[in-house]
Amino acid sequence: MDLLIKQARIADGESLKDIAINEGKIVQIAEHIEEPATRVIEADGRVLIPGFVESHIHLDKALIADRKPNKSGTLQEAIKVTAELKPTFTSEDVYDRAKRVLDMIIPNGVTAIRTHSEFDPAQGFTGFEVILKLKEEYKDLVDIQVVAFPQEGIFKAPGTEEMMYQAMEMGADVVGGIPYNDAPANEHIDLVFEIAKKYGKDVDLHQDFANEADNMSIEYLCKKTIAEGYQGRVSVGHLTALHALPSEELARIVELMAEADISVMALPATDLHLGARSDEYNVRRAVTPIRKLRDGGVNMCIATNNIRNAFTPYGNGDILQTAMLAIPVAHLGGADDLGTVLPMITTNPARAIGLKNYGIAEGNQADVVLLDTKVVEQAIIDIPTRLFVIKNGRVTVETTKEVTIHR
Repeated sequence: MDLLIKQARIADGESLKDIAINEGKIVQIAEHIEEPATRVIEADGRVLIPGFVESHIHLDKALIADRKPNKSGTLQEAIKVTAELKPTFTSEDVYDRAKRVLDMIIPNGVTAIRTHSEFDPAQGFTGFEVILKLKEEYKDLVDIQVVAFPQEGIFKAPGTEEMMYQAMEMGADVVGGIPYNDAPANEHIDLVFEIAKKYGKDVDLHQDFANEADNMSIEYLCKKTIAEGYQGRVSVGHLTALHALPSEELARIVELMAEADISVMALPATDLHLGARSDEYNVRRAVTPIRKLRDGGVNMCIATNNIRNAFTPYGNGDILQTAMLAIPVAHLGGADDLGTVLPMITTNPARAIGLKNYGIAEGNQADVVLLDTKVVEQAIIDIPTRLFVIKNGRVTVETTKEVTIHR
């Protein structure tokens, strides 16, 4: 046996478990395992969870906030500022910044990432090629899915349509899109599905990122998903416009989304920063309605989106802090709600991005994190140290925590 984790807490109210790992797989879970192992980790009742899943992030445009700030704090200026900067990005620049972000994310317990990587006629495939390279370089530390993402639109930026097909040939894992930043939105969605079907790939869209609920295309996307037989293969990020819908209309769309089995990545760090900038009083939160989507049967996820750029001028790669932010924002701190948050950064996004053999069960891939807390329900609010990160059965990160209080 390669690794034995002794006396870990997998679920509150259940007995502690030993977890045996061999050749990258979880081979046994029992109250006591006496077989010898190459390495033994004494959990001492601490919480063991599946590896965190960062389901929506932009590695290629992180850490550029100091180059050209978004002074208004609006989405429009964020897009404009970033578009002006992208042609200045070199391969070395993107590589350095994306690598620094990966080195921030991985020690925080993330074992799988879906990153949106941009290209357009102005910048070419400079950043996209680098992200594909890093995917390979970091494969022993984290699984990376690369989304072909046309930030500037497809029809608005002539030449991008051809580049979408090229990106898939180059090795993109997912077809991305941004209907709200293109015209017409429905044709944008149609093209994305055409490409996805051609290459047998999933779809992940930046969807209806707005303060108001006008000009939304989510209903069309749901119907298109069902018509194409793509239920369970479509994800959307942002979807902030839903927060402006009256309850009755929102309920109808949530029901349709659940039928289409569309996953939603809530991005509170970005959306709180950019949203409702024109509100002078009673300022809206401008975050997708997480509770109502969850209660309506939609697969809800929480993700980081951006780190220190025009869209989000802060962040340190800790998805637990983003989940903690979502708790007060979405009123998820109640007794019946808190336990639903941890799945939004583990099992829910794992399902959304199609991870196989994920989770703490015999036969599954051994991607787990040992947290310095002894209550599963407090795994987020404690923001505990990630003591061990284990990827494919191998300890990839080990953190020693030592605190001295001088009285």
